[in-house]
Amino acid sequence: MEAIVYEEFGGPEVLRLQEAPEPHAGPGQVRVKVAAAGVNALDYKIRRGWTKDMFPTTLPAIPGVEVAGTVDETGAGVTGVAVGDEVVGWSVTGAYAPYALAETVAPKPDALSWETAVALPVAGETSERVLRLLGVKNGETLLVNGGAGAVGSIAVQLAVARGATVVATASEANHDFLRVLGATPVTYGEGLVERVRAVAPQGVDAVFDVAGKGALPDAIELRGGTTDRVVTIADPAAAELGVVFSGGAVAEDAETILAEQARLAADGTLRVEVAKVLPLEQAGQAQALSEEGHVRGKLVLKV
Repeated sequence: MEAIVYEEFGGPEVLRLQEAPEPHAGPGQVRVKVAAAGVNALDYKIRRGWTKDMFPTTLPAIPGVEVAGTVDETGAGVTGVAVGDEVVGWSVTGAYAPYALAETVAPKPDALSWETAVALPVAGETSERVLRLLGVKNGETLLVNGGAGAVGSIAVQLAVARGATVVATASEANHDFLRVLGATPVTYGEGLVERVRAVAPQGVDAVFDVAGKGALPDAIELRGGTTDRVVTIADPAAAELGVVFSGGAVAEDAETILAEQARLAADGTLRVEVAKVLPLEQAGQAQALSEEGHVRGKLVLKV
């Protein structure tokens, strides 16, 4: 099969469309004939070799953890999923390919497009997992740093659905989008503490740092000098500041989370923003756009 492969760590130019071995389902796995693959910030971080300790990578490698497509092969012990089922989930072999193996998948509703479905696994599970860690509940105020991206926009909606007041950072161009999602927008950067206090004089009960970019000291100040109820998924300075960094393994009930969020997206209750759809052979361009960090919603590769 022709897949996107990189044989060395580096910039987007190391991604090449070339022949790769076709995978086959092992025990507990399904093989998915890929229709769409999600592009995440983690993809370019792994490709650059920045995450070797957390995500050991054997080269050559196929990028991509989010996959949507049709099951065409099942391994021993697989139940509840059959050949021909349309699914969405997490790939264990790399999703930038015509075929990928997966161990955790959920049904794709008929009303949900492939492109929208594949935008859900990482953003939806991450948002739910972090909101649980933060213990966000009705009547509280949550600050989401980076509210317009794939993860941030889902987190905003899930927090609003919990009854929380949400303040979210984004560029001016995305402020109307955040208002539609139910958040009060503020711009990021210098002066963030003052801007948040101006719109949330009642204070901030929790902070979800999606974007990184050095906002953790401001988050701690807004929490009254404590790191309690501050979680980041993006800032490597978390450890030295005593802030929880949430990453790595997905929640144990990830399949259930994904199935419910797919249903909500299909009926229009949950808005899933797809920023751009590119063909598989433009994976390098997609990752370059991701690395620039100004994308509203999810970048998707059509396979």
